[in-house]
Order: sequence, then structure tokens, then C-alpha cells
Amino acid sequence: MFAVTVDLVVLTVRGGELCVLLVRRGTPPFAGRWALPGGFVLPAEDLATAAVRELAEETGLRHPAGHLEQLGSYGDPDRDPRGRVVTIAYLALLPDLPTPVAGTDAAHAEWLPICRVREADLAFDHEKIFTDGLERARAKLEYTPLATAFCPPEFTVAQLRQVYETVWGTHLDPRNFHRKVTGTPGFVEPAGRSTTGDRGRPAQVFVRARPPCYTLRCCGRNAQDPPDQGPALSARHKTPELFPDQRGREGHARRCGRGREGDHRGRGGRGRRGRRRGGRRRGRGRAGETEADSTGRAGRGCVRMGRRR
Repeated sequence: MFAVTVDLVVLTVRGGELCVLLVRRGTPPFAGRWALPGGFVLPAEDLATAAVRELAEETGLRHPAGHLEQLGSYGDPDRDPRGRVVTIAYLALLPDLPTPVAGTDAAHAEWLPICRVREADLAFDHEKIFTDGLERARAKLEYTPLATAFCPPEFTVAQLRQVYETVWGTHLDPRNFHRKVTGTPGFVEPAGRSTTGDRGRPAQVFVRARPPCYTLRCCGRNAQDPPDQGPALSARHKTPELFPDQRGREGHARRCGRGREGDHRGRGGRGRRGRRRGGRRRGRGRAGETEADSTGRAGRGCVRMGRRR
């Protein structure tokens, strides 16, 4: 027997906890064990269609709003006791949804907090697939605006911050987070209204923006961000760190030991770990080079991004 299946790592935030959608298997093999939702791919359907169909059949969640992407393929010869089965895993990030209803070969479906997954003893190799999906989700929140997939169509900055804090398991400064999120082009856009309530100051409501194309410059590296990805979030500070149109900010450039366009020659300040060479101090920033004389005033130069000697 050789077959292809799809499995889904479906994540959402419920009650301030990051949860994964699991189903209790009602048929062999591993009857009664928790597993990721999934099943066999039909001959006349593609992989993404099969993933959406299996999600609806086993949990009752039909066409939920959110984000769906292919996670990877898993083909260990012994992963399924029924024979040679290769599975294509998908990662889905969804806003808070009602309690799922099991169907087809699933006896029960439930949102389970991720802290309880290890004790659930998942069937097949689903614990590895779940771990890979969780790490993918946490990593993508650092350089994409996918955290908005956990939010309803309209949300406040406080709700978005709660998503980051829940997924990363850390506390973020509210003022700094608000400044970074609202000041980063292509991340969120105002919805044109504010929340209403009996307590506190009304909060501005936002929607997810469709971002332009950006060049990222994070932790001394450059990477081209696809048009549908949006702003980067620094892995070090967990806040947006994005430079549109390949133009860095002058303040950031000076802190990195380089000028606005990289390598400075002439009357400039020192880079890090400077050394003398023929009456000049020569140093390097994190992603560029700086040459200067002892007067300590900035000059101009050419771009040499990412070079380290």
C-alpha cells in the first residue's frame, strides 16, 4: 500500500492560551488516541483542497477565516502501521472559533492548550509535526504580520499585542509595541472607528493591511520580503524592524557603525573594533564597513552591505 495523506496543525488563541486543534481517533490504527486532523487525499483533488476538506469533515470547521500554508512532508517508512504513507502537513492560523464538532472517523474534537500536548501522546508522528508547526508559527511572527491571522477582521493594538505575548510566552511593553506597529508601513491600517464601552478610553480599531515589497535588514543580514509578507519583527526585541525601499534609517545606521548607504570613507566616526591603518581608523559595523580619520566627522561612501572581513 502506498498513499498520500494531509495533516493539519491548526493553532488559535483561546482564553489567553495558544491552543492546537486535536481529534480523538475513532477507528484503528491508534483508536482512542489524540491526533492532528487529517486524512487521505482523493484522486481528483489537490493537496490544499484535501486539507480544507479534512478540516471540515473531522471538526465541522468549514471555510474558516485565517491563514493556511504548507508546512512540510513526512515520509518515514514506519510512520503508519497500515503501509507506506507519506503525509503533507499544513499549518493553519485561525482566530478564536467555536468548539469544533467531530465527524467521519473522529470520535471527538477539541482545542487543547499547547502545554498539554506532550501528555496527550499523539498518534503516528504527529508530535513531531506539531512541534515543527509551532516553531514555524513562532518564527514567522518575527518577520511577517501573520499575528493578525489570530485576530478577528477588526481588532485593537492591545488584542494584537496579546497574540504576540501568548505565542511567544513573553511580556511586551505596550507603548513601544503600539508605536512600532502603528508606525510600520504595511502592517495595520485604521478601520476608521474606535471601540465603545463603559470603562476606559476608547481604543482605535485596525484592520490588516496589504503591505508593499520591502527589503529587510535585521541582525546584520539582508533579506527580500515577498509582497504578501509585510513588516519584519526583530527576533531580539520582538518589535517591528523594517526598512522600506532599501533605505535604512540614519539613526539605526549610526548605531550599527555604518552610514546611510554602507561603507563611509573620509572624515567619519569609528566603527566597532577599530584599528589604525596609515593614520586612519578602520572599523566595521554589523552589516557594513566604515573608514574614518581621527577627526570623528562623517563622510560619504559606497554601499557594501553584509560584508564582514
